[in-house]
Amino acid sequence: MNPAPKGRFKWEPAALMALLIGIGFWLVMNPSGNKAHPRKDSLTSEIRIGDTRGVVEVTGDSPESQKFRVLTREGFESPELSRPEFEAVFGAAVATQVADGRANFLFRFLNITSWASLVWIAIGFGGQLMFSGRMFLQWLISERHKVSIITPAFWWFSLLGGICLFTYFVWRQDAVGVLGQSSGIVIYARNLRLIAKQKRREAAASQTTATEADSSPDEPERSRAGSLS
Repeated sequence: MNPAPKGRFKWEPAALMALLIGIGFWLVMNPSGNKAHPRKDSLTSEIRIGDTRGVVEVTGDSPESQKFRVLTREGFESPELSRPEFEAVFGAAVATQVADGRANFLFRFLNITSWASLVWIAIGFGGQLMFSGRMFLQWLISERHKVSIITPAFWWFSLLGGICLFTYFVWRQDAVGVLGQSSGIVIYARNLRLIAKQKRREAAASQTTATEADSSPDEPERSRAGSLS
């Protein structure tokens, strides 16, 4: 059966993908249930103590005028602390990092504490790019032929992306992510194994057919020779 004729490229799925990505980033930047409300003229650094998350709010430009407050997502607001008072509780290193490194938007956005962590972030983004790219590739091929098609590249993208994401979730100590990727990796590898075995069987069958075709022209000659004798 011939595939359906090619039609116009549908832009709606791509627009829906972009909308979903935008909603996801909005949820990341504006987590629901966050009751911490820093002052507008302050800069903040995220903190986590036990199961409680929040921010340290810093106001003032110089160490002498700086004021610190701890605000949790549950709505708790600590009294204002001067820099010496904050250092007495959390240590000078934390005070320096909060006061001097608080403007690093990249660290806050990616939820990391050092430049070395960017290696793990790159692994995570790379894995997600391959994982999403497999669906994008499958969608493009299917739209081109107007039928649902899954190519071997889909499973390769799935396997490599799954391995990268598994590694990233282990570094994040995210049990949900590790559980989600561990079973998938085995399934992707198994599908690639089945595809390879199928190709070998088809190659062997083609070789057998070619061998039989090469030997078949001799059969009539042998039959005629037998009849003459």
